[in-house]
Amino acid sequence: MSTSTKQFNLHEDWTVVILGFLIIGISLFIYLPEVPVFKWTNGTDLLTNVFNFGNLKIIAFQFLYFLFIGSIGIFLVGKSIKNFIIGFPIIYVLTVLALIIAGNTEVKALNLEAVIFSLAIGLLIGNLFTLPEWFRSALSTELFVKIGLVLLGTSVIFSDILKAGSLGLIQALIVVLSVWYFAFWLCKKLKVDDELTMMISSAVSICGVSAAIATSGAIKGDSKKLSYVISMVLVTAIPMMIFMPIIASHFNFPEEVTGAWLGGSIDTSGAVVASGTLVGETALKISTIVKFSQNVLLGIAAFAISIYWTYTHNQSSEVQNSKPTLGVIWERFPKFVLGFIGASILFSFFIAPETRDTIKENLKNLQGLWFALAFTSIGLETNFKDLLQNNSKKPLIAFLTAQFFNIIITLIIAFLLFNPLK
Repeated sequence: MSTSTKQFNLHEDWTVVILGFLIIGISLFIYLPEVPVFKWTNGTDLLTNVFNFGNLKIIAFQFLYFLFIGSIGIFLVGKSIKNFIIGFPIIYVLTVLALIIAGNTEVKALNLEAVIFSLAIGLLIGNLFTLPEWFRSALSTELFVKIGLVLLGTSVIFSDILKAGSLGLIQALIVVLSVWYFAFWLCKKLKVDDELTMMISSAVSICGVSAAIATSGAIKGDSKKLSYVISMVLVTAIPMMIFMPIIASHFNFPEEVTGAWLGGSIDTSGAVVASGTLVGETALKISTIVKFSQNVLLGIAAFAISIYWTYTHNQSSEVQNSKPTLGVIWERFPKFVLGFIGASILFSFFIAPETRDTIKENLKNLQGLWFALAFTSIGLETNFKDLLQNNSKKPLIAFLTAQFFNIIITLIIAFLLFNPLK
């Protein structure tokens, strides 16, 4: 039987803001966890590079670090610390296994990200075995992923975006607005339920998984529906990041156009970087800037969505036909977005560039591991049958159609704004 700590019961969103800035503070002033090595080519490399004592020690210290941070979060939200301490090592080992698989050079050549294997391993185990309830309560998916989102803000540097001029921001704004509205309209036409409509629209138009999670937090969405959207994002990202560079090469698109196309169309930041690398340095730079520009819009979009959802889905009979108060809007607003924005402002204007350069890889490693832990947890708590239900066909059709529209409209805008030959 699960026993919960009731001394504190802080809102989860405020908890992740505290934890995110605790991690940032520790990284800046106290302790910066080393980045483990997961790259290997053959069995010999696996033993000498990944499973050598020094690297295993780094992985072990990282485990203790995450266990410490996670335990603080579990305590603050009032969940069972005992269940978390027992269950987290299993989640961590499965996640490390995913990182090792993704670290293989042949797998890297296919541009497959670790989160794909995290989700797959979690789905496999979660659907082959019946997991005890105490273990499911220890998964804390939203806590993990929201911490990762706060840390993502440290990589959204406004000066980097401005280096690409106003074009990246203009494209991001046009793409986000046009694709979001098209996806929203299409979902309504297909009579997709409101929660999935909001998550699909944001995932396709802004930045994939992060946008879906932020939107789910803003509307307090169902975790199974979120898992479904995340699965669609990850599955479609794989062929997009492989075939879009091939298409661009076949038709001799300028690198600037290709980069803007990739950055505006592909939903995950890692996939954008991977596909941009396949094209060239210029494409990589432009694609990253355009994706960062869309990431900046994440906080604004989550705020707007929370207000819209409050106005259109207020179930209280007393205020159903009246405008919600600012208090109601604030109550529904996803507070973790403030952490994302705060981290971005801090690293954009208050942290010296040389300091950013010193810790950025370590923070990126921490951010990536929180996301990977979250995807392992999502897989463990998701019933694969839910992704294949008949009533999931319309959301899938809506997602794929909106994604195709996204690819076409982004390519047109990329040519209009970034074509050096115009």
